[in-house]
Amino acid sequence: MSTALSRSVEDYLKAVYQLTEREPDAATSDIAQRLGVAPASVTGMIKRLAESGLLEHEPYRGARLTRRGRQAALAVMRRHRIIESYLINKLAYDWSTVHDEAERLEHVVSDELIERMAFALGEPRYDPHGAPIPTREGVIEQPSYLRLADVDEGRHVTLRLVGDDDSERLRYLKGIGLVPMVEMEVLDKQPFGGPITLRIGTTDTRDRVIGSELAACLFVEQR
Repeated sequence: MSTALSRSVEDYLKAVYQLTEREPDAATSDIAQRLGVAPASVTGMIKRLAESGLLEHEPYRGARLTRRGRQAALAVMRRHRIIESYLINKLAYDWSTVHDEAERLEHVVSDELIERMAFALGEPRYDPHGAPIPTREGVIEQPSYLRLADVDEGRHVTLRLVGDDDSERLRYLKGIGLVPMVEMEVLDKQPFGGPITLRIGTTDTRDRVIGSELAACLFVEQR
């Protein structure tokens, strides 16, 4: 899994991969929003990536990765998630700060260093936020989690994955005990996007009320 691609190319491939995890194509406007760049810049880069065989693009539909582009995106994601895991487990970073650090480091570390980190960590399968870590061969688990916002009242769930791109949100989630592998019960769910009441934990339980917008960023497995 080569690291010879430029930082901007790697960022684009990773963005397209993430946008097409649930949709068949990534729209230009969505790529621009995710990367914080102008749509015109996205259009030019997509054309270049398509010409180099990393993307397929259909006007008015969007972009999707080729097999080669997908492998390159997974290589970047492996580096990112191994770095996050190492920073937390070996260097005592807080989980709310490692995303930005890993964003910088993922483009410059060697594959050899990543593999040494992975070995030191015991070959982890998930990063600290619950995201699956691609293997060195470019294979990634595709878990079928539900958004907490879509879970019915009265159901028991295990929190498995949280979005890692907002440090303030991560600090808040940690503060109220919403971290991967915690067990919860949906006590109450108000209609029309209203608040959701959760009972967190199984022994030392705590009840929390969160908004539907936050619940949409939390992915769970029903028990």
